[in-house]
Amino acid sequence: MRPSNEEKEREEPTKVLRIDVITIFPGLFAAFREFGVLGGAISRGEVALEAHDLRGWTHDKHRKVDDAPYGGGPGMVMRPEPLVEAIEALAGPKGEGRKAVVVLLTPQGESLSQNKAEELAQAEHLVLVCGRYEGIDQRVIDLAVDQEISIGDYVVSGGEAPAMVVIEALTRFVPGVLGNPDSTTTESFQEGRLEGPQYTRPVTYRGKEVPQVLRSGDHAKIRRWRKGMALERTQRRRPDLSGAQGDDG
Repeated sequence: MRPSNEEKEREEPTKVLRIDVITIFPGLFAAFREFGVLGGAISRGEVALEAHDLRGWTHDKHRKVDDAPYGGGPGMVMRPEPLVEAIEALAGPKGEGRKAVVVLLTPQGESLSQNKAEELAQAEHLVLVCGRYEGIDQRVIDLAVDQEISIGDYVVSGGEAPAMVVIEALTRFVPGVLGNPDSTTTESFQEGRLEGPQYTRPVTYRGKEVPQVLRSGDHAKIRRWRKGMALERTQRRRPDLSGAQGDDG
């Protein structure tokens, strides 16, 4: 007897996105991995997330990961030896044979977008590198990093918070993570426009009512209304987005 489709799904292993984070503060990720969409994905085995202490790849008694910059200047720079060794231990040497994608979180990187998050979610293995201090030695990038990503035009104290943002954004695209697969198709930025307003119960709150169209039961009319409101909001708040001018749909 041939197995049913349901039995096949149970027998065939689902794809697991493995994410390794290199940081000097691995404890920051302990609570992060327990809650919300990510916590559910980890508990179901759809995502595997582990934070690694960079100091585990140092070779001196002080476990030093930084040093003064050549040429002078303020602050300290992260040394290349522990970072390159950590990356290669988790992802292998840089080159065609590498299966993992190594991403450095840095203000100098490509801006994170919805499309970029979806692209990263297609990988089988991601290694996220969290910088600290005044930055990292350029030779780490040359020898071991595949991509550089920024979460915005501002500076934070380290790469840990940006890494969490990247993880939150990309895991939404991992199959099975969101209960409703249509959720990502209606979110802001997915079609070059912002998402429109949302409402729930009660119908009236402090004199403000849920729009009648959303209570009409006419799904075609609701879709048109939502699309129009999304376009209006995008034109008003983010006219730079590609979908701000609308389309013929």
